[in-house]
Amino acid sequence: QVQLVESGGGLVQAGGSLRLSCAASGRTFNTGAMGWFRQAPGKERQFVATITWRDSIAYYADSVKGRFTISRDNAKNTVYLQMTSLKPEDTAVYYCASARTRSNVQIRGGYDDWGQGTQVTVSS
Repeated sequence: QVQLVESGGGLVQAGGSLRLSCAASGRTFNTGAMGWFRQAPGKERQFVATITWRDSIAYYADSVKGRFTISRDNAKNTVYLQMTSLKPEDTAVYYCASARTRSNVQIRGGYDDWGQGTQVTVSS
């Protein structure tokens, strides 16, 4: 099992930036990919971005392409989500997730372990 701890959430004005971090511990040696999802009140948890652990191939949801960047530091077992040009509709709890394989990493079911989430609020 992999333990994930997110940090970096907060309140920001529209147009601003935030960087989320997710530190992984435990059985991280067989990580295939790590991703970010978000869930707004009353809505389903949705895919935001993912990155493969060995070769850093990244995928993004259309809604965040060009604004968000996912990256990882293998030595620190940490994945980051740099968010720029934030919009009020980006407001959500952001969850980090770890997958043992590289399959289906753009859907919730492709992940094995989840963090507790960090709140991001974008004011207009």
